[in-house]
Amino acid sequence: MQKREQKSPSLALTALTLVFIGLAAFVMNTYCSGAVGYASVFSASLNSPTSALRTLMYSEQSAQSTVAEAENGFEVSTEEAELASTSESVHRTPDDILLMKEEYRAVYGEAAHDGEIVPKQYTAANATSTFGNIAVRNTTPSHSINIESSLNAPLELHISDKSKPTVLIYHTHTTEAYEMLDEGWFTNSYSTRSRDPSVNMVRVGDAICEELEKQGIGVIHDTEIHDLKYTGAYDHSRATITKIIEDNPTIQISIDVHRDAIHNSDTRRTKPVTEINGKKAAQVMIIAGCQDGRVEHFEGWEKNLTFDLRFQQTAETMFPTLMRPVLFSGRKYNMDLLPCSALFEFGSDSNTLEEAEYSGHLIGQALARFINENTGG
Repeated sequence: MQKREQKSPSLALTALTLVFIGLAAFVMNTYCSGAVGYASVFSASLNSPTSALRTLMYSEQSAQSTVAEAENGFEVSTEEAELASTSESVHRTPDDILLMKEEYRAVYGEAAHDGEIVPKQYTAANATSTFGNIAVRNTTPSHSINIESSLNAPLELHISDKSKPTVLIYHTHTTEAYEMLDEGWFTNSYSTRSRDPSVNMVRVGDAICEELEKQGIGVIHDTEIHDLKYTGAYDHSRATITKIIEDNPTIQISIDVHRDAIHNSDTRRTKPVTEINGKKAAQVMIIAGCQDGRVEHFEGWEKNLTFDLRFQQTAETMFPTLMRPVLFSGRKYNMDLLPCSALFEFGSDSNTLEEAEYSGHLIGQALARFINENTGG
């Protein structure tokens, strides 16, 4: 997008001043969850599940709105607003990730290359059914799927005040993590699991929350580690989020943030990746569950499917190729607790942290748009 010609130096100064003030307020806000606060939050979470719960519910004017007002009369088109929302700060690799990459290179740069990482962009060719820009891969033995019909079904989303807790972000497999370098190889001496919230799924959740906060949407981010024992992790996270939902009845949407693991062999792994606005992004897959086979007590799964497909449509419209085909499968994964629940997988263990964190911001922007469009917010 070409920059507009400034009408006067005073107008440019006003715009820069407003943006600086907005950014300063964001950084200083006591509820901000950025990298500076990771260590203290993480150490507390090991001792107290309650202290691991960070409520992020401040109403802040988005950078997009600040710049639009500062332009003092310029008309900003929808297309320009969408591009502006993917701000320079989102495109820029965070300083701490740059440092992590250098540290990784220093430690593992000479490590054995135990296999190759192959990039792949998943498309409708990997789906069993499509409608418009929505693709679905149906792995159930007994359910057919009609995307158009599900899209037209009522959406169970009833938000009266979006500044109250509206979205719950949590992580059943909290310790899932990523590679650091995009160089086409992996070493078995490096583990893509970590308790460190600056590199595991909490980091992706924080990116989503940041974008929701910019739109004044109340979000609760539960950062408790649920998979210290992998078996039973879903039971553990279910107990956690059930309590959160009971304590916060305004929550309408819950998203369990994961990453995939696509190991083709001992020496070959795949990473789902695309390019959005000139920057590599981990592709995101929604798992849509249903009552099928051994999956019982999930009678309302059709409502979840409507939410999944409508959000898929929003995200793909805003950021084409970001989404892998929806995986429709006989699973439940705690989705029965709310009619707008989903499990999102951000890339795989072979994507880089940088790619996954960027996708977190994109999904956060799409979720904010989805909420605003479906609630009149």
